[in-house]
Amino acid sequence: MIHFVGAGCGATDLITLRGKRHIENADVIIYAGSLINKELLQYAKKECALYDSAKMTLEEIIDVISVAERDGLVTVRLHTGDPSLYGAIGEQMRELERLGIEYDITPGVSAFSGAAASLKTEYTLPDVSQTVIITRAAGRTDVPERENLRSLASHGATMVLYLSTGLLEKVSEDLIAGGYDAGTPAAIIYKATWPDEKVFRCTVGNLRQTAKANGITKTALIAVGKFLESSFSRSCLYDPGFSTEFREASK
Repeated sequence: MIHFVGAGCGATDLITLRGKRHIENADVIIYAGSLINKELLQYAKKECALYDSAKMTLEEIIDVISVAERDGLVTVRLHTGDPSLYGAIGEQMRELERLGIEYDITPGVSAFSGAAASLKTEYTLPDVSQTVIITRAAGRTDVPERENLRSLASHGATMVLYLSTGLLEKVSEDLIAGGYDAGTPAAIIYKATWPDEKVFRCTVGNLRQTAKANGITKTALIAVGKFLESSFSRSCLYDPGFSTEFREASK
């Protein structure tokens, strides 16, 4: 059996109980070595075979899985954050289905969730934004034209960018051209929830300068939007004058 497991965004105690159990029971672990917190591998059995996928191709990964499956072993494919976001698991699942190999997926705490915790903020504030756009800038790997940053910026919603730290000059240019003001609040969150986490608050207009001044070139998320300001309305959910299924409004 193959278990795709989300390792969480950094802190070892943010992995799910199910994910930890899969690691403990695994005979083979293929882990995203350039991204996950390797302290998680301490949960593995001493005799567990470990493979760093940072040095492997898709074909090599599938070969290891196929041999383990043939031998009746349990394999964990350990991805950073939540494997459904930029985890490249779709192509792996497609190959497993072609080979008739069963698998399941254990979700994990994504970096965008970890970043919100680090910022001590809520992405979806009343009267500010009720939409979160998770995306990345086009770089060596392109994005669909309909999802270019200028187009997405026109919504003015909360935006979280993965895999874009090395492209911040173009990111600022596109966000401003698309509709964000240069003074719109932004933040660079480096290694959210890791022991060496760093948070830099800035604006859309000075993202690149902030990253350069602090030596941030990768392993960071970019958060953009007015949710980073302190001004917002109280929600209706706990308003005494608002009725819900569980509580009548006060007279």
